Amino acid sequence: MMKLLLAMFVLAACGESPKDPVAKLEDPATCLECHQTHHQQWSASMHAYSTDDPVFRAMEKRGQRETNGALGTFCIQCHAPMAVALGTVTADNAKDFDLSTLPTEQKGITCYFCHNVESIKDDHNNGLVLAMDQTMRGGATKPVSSPAHDSKYDPMMASATNNSQMCGSCHDVITPRGIALERTYTEWKGTIFSHDDPANLLPLTCSGCHMQSKPGEDVIADKPGLNVPARHNGYHEHLWPAIDESLTPALPGGDVLSAGIARDLSPAITIVGPTPTGGTAAQARGGICVTPQSGGQITVRIDSRGTGHMWPSGAAQDRRAWLELIAYDASNNIVFQTGVVPDDKDPEEIADPNLFPMWDFTFKDDNTPAHFFWDVAREDPSHLIRPPVTLVQTDPAFDHSSTATFMVPNATVTIDHITARVRIRPLSLRMLDDLVTSGDLDAGIAAQVKTLEITSTQRTWNKATGAIGAGNADGCNPNQFN
Repeated sequence: MMKLLLAMFVLAACGESPKDPVAKLEDPATCLECHQTHHQQWSASMHAYSTDDPVFRAMEKRGQRETNGALGTFCIQCHAPMAVALGTVTADNAKDFDLSTLPTEQKGITCYFCHNVESIKDDHNNGLVLAMDQTMRGGATKPVSSPAHDSKYDPMMASATNNSQMCGSCHDVITPRGIALERTYTEWKGTIFSHDDPANLLPLTCSGCHMQSKPGEDVIADKPGLNVPARHNGYHEHLWPAIDESLTPALPGGDVLSAGIARDLSPAITIVGPTPTGGTAAQARGGICVTPQSGGQITVRIDSRGTGHMWPSGAAQDRRAWLELIAYDASNNIVFQTGVVPDDKDPEEIADPNLFPMWDFTFKDDNTPAHFFWDVAREDPSHLIRPPVTLVQTDPAFDHSSTATFMVPNATVTIDHITARVRIRPLSLRMLDDLVTSGDLDAGIAAQVKTLEITSTQRTWNKATGAIGAGNADGCNPNQFN
């Protein structure tokens, strides 16, 4: 105490006010004083919601019970990392800890948790090491002194030049059984976005996509009396839109997050033809073909052109994504359909032999489907859509698309037009039902799960024009899809 008082006296004598104590900096409300827009967006994000999410709470409760507490802080170290860093939740008390009793500054992925990272000891399961000091780190070079905290430029947080390892440290998850179940960072490292290219357009980091900068001149902190210069692209979005949203209650600004998800999800995946050899992606056409091969078939080519990881990624075992396709004759009668999934069912429940699924299949020891990560003995990611891994068009790996092929007798004669689209849900309904049945989740939660529309995949093929969409010749060569 005497040392602290002496330090405060020395600072005052030098004309510099002491910085806020660490305990105050840990509270996101402190950041609101100077970083209003950042705080507003963070408050609507899944980072802020990660501890209060009822599905997380239900999984944590059930996982602790079914493993007899062996999970320890495994889930909490990413969903409430400050609670673990401060010793509030430990391996000894995690089994019975009531997460609703955590103070606000220990819930979610807070401002302090990210901006106080001193080093990275591992690239999965939260290997971030905090300094626990009064210095807030960021990606702005030559940071301005703040009356609240010390400021430091950290290349780990510079969106254009970081190596994405900070994000990967929590977004790659290896289960206690050694299953690399969530691999977004590892997936990114194998893509074109993780290294330089001849045009100097890359690399593109996790934050480069999920924390888009605001064009033009802007300030990072805004409070009367602060002398913070405007910086080009200085402000970075703090919503981190992906696919998950608040289920209940709605977060303040949740509509902004929903708009961000729609904005970022649409260009992530599309139905489109292959890029011509020597051409550009903009010259690719088509995506749906109807041919007489093998007595008649429909092919649909799905491509994740600008996505820096598998699609879907992250908790891909919990997602449910699929292709819906409906073929009609000239009288608008349905000739063939697949992937027409009712709102109350998971796609695997409709007994559709032609279903084209896109999620990570996980299995227990007895080879039955696993709903929960602690039960996963093996996984099959082969149904995921692959990301781009090379810019060399002559490389066989250049075409990383997936093609769905459906056998339809006399397809070229009977089919007049086709509609197709990719649909996705953040969570499996049966997994949620399992949590409800075990008494860990409120029955009303599952009703809040949305089936999201991906506008870039909504396509129509017409026999009369051989076109996909209005006026675009599909130009597809069936041999390119075999």
